[in-house]
Amino acid sequence: MFILAATALLIWFSLRGLHVAEGENKWDYLKHTWDSAHKGWLLLMAVIAMASHVVRAERWRMLLTPLGESPKLSHSFFSLMVGYLVNLVIPRGGEVSRCYNLYKLDKIPVEISFGTVVLERIVDVLCLLILIAFSFILESQKLFAFIETLPIGQGDHQSKYTVLLYLLGALVVLGSAGIWFIRKNKKVNAWVMKTWHGFKDGVLSVFKLKNKGLFIFHSVLIWLLYFAMSYAVIKAFPATSELGFHAVLSLFAIGSIAMAAPLPGGTGSYHVLVPQGLVFLYAIPQSDAVAFTFIFHGWQTFIMIVAGAISLVATSFLVKRGPEPSSKQIHPVKE
Repeated sequence: MFILAATALLIWFSLRGLHVAEGENKWDYLKHTWDSAHKGWLLLMAVIAMASHVVRAERWRMLLTPLGESPKLSHSFFSLMVGYLVNLVIPRGGEVSRCYNLYKLDKIPVEISFGTVVLERIVDVLCLLILIAFSFILESQKLFAFIETLPIGQGDHQSKYTVLLYLLGALVVLGSAGIWFIRKNKKVNAWVMKTWHGFKDGVLSVFKLKNKGLFIFHSVLIWLLYFAMSYAVIKAFPATSELGFHAVLSLFAIGSIAMAAPLPGGTGSYHVLVPQGLVFLYAIPQSDAVAFTFIFHGWQTFIMIVAGAISLVATSFLVKRGPEPSSKQIHPVKE
């Protein structure tokens, strides 16, 4: 409930910046922005988005292969899209749900696939940090000035430290209680150890890859495609179509940080940070910046919902049909 309330509050705060003429409706303004957008660029963005998801699904398969698992590309893609669909409702819930979806399709233990997902996230964070560093190298003055406009670090430092100490204390108490309970219960202890070993194998799978260069290539390609998505959308709207490469890079970095917030699909944080970046860094009118962000995020969310729903239906069909005969299921008859 807190997350949904925070999301709604941020969206409301963002919509306050959408100023319209007297007698004009804000939703009509958003519709006008959509109507004025170049649909060819938006369709190109959808194609690039699907391509990035396919590459991500293939990279996931690469991490599972050294562990003796070989899911189909279609199965890892369906699971990935179902995960994105769940993320729109439950922040980070998609990370677990996509592993469970893959288990239903290929019987790959959830703890193993989840370990590879955590590894993926670590790699993605590294790529994001490199991207942010590159953005600051090119647009350092503007980005540092933009950060100073955000309410970061404001407030009573003493009270922040006190809250942090209380949280750390609570974590220590809960952790100690959890460890005591696990050690006392043999069944729970056995399950935890099994899960831990599978999770550890998944995280360390990158060191078992035969072609680490190909893995790096896929990781870089994913983020290049993400950047191309942002470029296509920015070119689609008259208010932003004249922005150059540096602007696209800066906004992409800001948007990526906003999407990383623990909110459903970055909803709310994206609608606050990106318009501020457009207004402060590149003097885009406030109303145009807000409308652009709502349409961009809405279009991206629509693509995820459609692809996720299709993947969910496809998964249900494949599970009901049952596994296909394979060499793994054929055992030689012992004489």
